[in-house]
Amino acid sequence: MNKLDRFYRKNRDRLFAYLLRMTGDYHLACDLVQESFTRYLKSYSSADNRALLYTIARNAALDVIRKRKTELPDTGEHEDPGKSPERQVMERQAFNRVLEAIRQLAPPDRELVSLVAGADLTYREIGGILNISEANVKVRVHRARMKLRKVLDSGDE
Repeated sequence: MNKLDRFYRKNRDRLFAYLLRMTGDYHLACDLVQESFTRYLKSYSSADNRALLYTIARNAALDVIRKRKTELPDTGEHEDPGKSPERQVMERQAFNRVLEAIRQLAPPDRELVSLVAGADLTYREIGGILNISEANVKVRVHRARMKLRKVLDSGDE
């Protein structure tokens, strides 16, 4: 396996998870993963830079969201056939509940939560992607988590 294959295999799942949280659309997230890696490899084939890959993915997602002029489309259902139906329903409900809570956040908070939740990036790398300081990332993450907790807690009542 060459260096580019390892880079792809190491980053594809986390990038997909990030894009799924950003867009809320399974098929769109799949397309954006492909597009992001294509753009990255076309221009930066010798680099091994996750932050750059996420910047490309972020820009591609924002372009699509702007073109659609919608916040977030509905998610499709994609189940693991090896799980029991009850387990699938419980996981889907939990996933949809969290995704809906993320949808209720303002776009900057949604993006930040998406990057922090599964991108496996440092706060410094996230700051580079968003063009803000590492300290500002820490403050915004704390505030976004508090807002997300409030949204989730209000759904329990």
